[in-house]
Parts: sequence; structure tokens; C-alpha cells
Amino acid sequence: MIIDAHQHFWTSGYFWLADPALAPLRRDYTVDDLRPHLAKTGVHRTVLVEAARCEPAETTEFLALAAATPEIAGVVGYASLAGADLVDVIAEHRAGPGGHLLVGIRDQIQAGPDDVLDRPEVRAGLTRVAAAGLVNELVIRAEQLPATVRAVAALPDARFVLDHLGKPPIGTGELERWRRMITPVARQENVVAKLSGLVTEAGPGWTVAALRPYVETALDLFGPDRLMFGSDWPVCELVADYEQVIDALTVILGGRPDPIFGGTAARFYRLELS
Repeated sequence: MIIDAHQHFWTSGYFWLADPALAPLRRDYTVDDLRPHLAKTGVHRTVLVEAARCEPAETTEFLALAAATPEIAGVVGYASLAGADLVDVIAEHRAGPGGHLLVGIRDQIQAGPDDVLDRPEVRAGLTRVAAAGLVNELVIRAEQLPATVRAVAALPDARFVLDHLGKPPIGTGELERWRRMITPVARQENVVAKLSGLVTEAGPGWTVAALRPYVETALDLFGPDRLMFGSDWPVCELVADYEQVIDALTVILGGRPDPIFGGTAARFYRLELS
């Protein structure tokens, strides 16, 4: 079973789409838009990830949608890690429609300072997410990788997913600098990483050759059992369509090996698959 471990939907109310550079994405993206891509590429299930609306209502809506959509195997919802009501927010989501499909929590760490994961209130939030049996999903900038190492190491019983390989500077080709920063993260057995968002980091004019050293480095450091494929659709449409993203990884990896294209996501998110 092929699983896309990272895709989004949005309609209105997403403030970040006001950025002029994101004008091509300023339209609705729904299940009906995604299904043709899944059918064309042979993807069976997805993990729906919060899309920076930064409101609990988004997660409520996504869980209800997932309950009615067989293709969606799990939802990574939004919650503020520093929020005093974090435990209650998680409980409310689980009690609502589709609550059993909540598999992780993601805060917008990338918008904070480089050391935000060192803050006591944020660490406490990571602990609460883990105690609830959920994955801590980390969307960070490369500069936040050192703090990520400290947080992951401090919570060895928690499960962490690193989105987009920590956003490597593919566009500028700073491979070795990124490798030095992500290597300590990869040494932590409680974190897996997503091969997602890489075409966007590479930018317009991206090539398979430009992506290859970053994917191969991730494979070397994490191994296939701790990597998962994610399309990052529709964000990827800034520079590539869904089919181009999965085809590029297929070429680099010499096929669609499980666990990268399904097994890791199923195991780490504890997806209920039939």
C-alpha cells in the first residue's frame, strides 16, 4: 500500500496565502482536486496535515472530513504546544467526529526563533502530546535543527516526525552545512523524517540531479525504515505537480521501496489500514 504521508487542503481563511509569491496557490484545494492525482500515481492513502490556519477549528473540520474520506488514513492537527489548554484541545478532537484518526500534533515552529524548542513551555507541550500517544510533528527551518536535537534527545519516549528533511538549502547547494546539522537528529532513534517539500526548497528550475544528494544523504543517515514519502501537495504546485514530485523520488530511489512509500508511515503514525 502506497501512502502519501504529507498533503494539505485549504479553502479560505489562510492568512499566509496573502504573500504575493503564493498567488498561484490562492484557490480552493479539496478532496476532489486530490483524487485524480492519487489515481494517476497509484497512491492509496494519505496523511492530511494542518495547513497553518492555526485554529483548532481546522483540525475539527479535517477530522470530520477524514472520517468521510476513505483515502485519508490519518490527520496531523494543529495545536499550540505552549497553550495551557493543549490537553483539553486534544481530548475534544478525539471526542468528535473522526477523532480516532488524529495521529499527530503540529505547531508552526518554523515561525519562531531558532531556540523555541528549548523553551520550558514548549517542551512541556511536546511531553503532553507524547503522553496522549500522538506524534510530535516538527515543521522547522534548518537553523532550528540544533534545538531539535536537544528536544528529541530530552524526550526519548516521544515520537517525532521531521517534515521536509528540516528544509535543507537545496536552492543554494549548501549540502555539507545541512548534513552537519541534521546528522545529530538522525542519530536519535525516536525521530523519522519526510522526503517532502524538497522541490519547493530547490525552487523554480529544480532538477532531479539537484534533489538527489539530499535524498541520498537522508537515506544514508536515517535509513529506509525511518523515512517516508510526502508530496506536500498542493504547496508543491508552486514549482511542480503531484506527478512530478513522486516521479522524481521514484527515479532517485530506483523505484518505490517500502517502507519509504508506505511502511514507515503506517508504523510510525499507527495508522488503521484495511
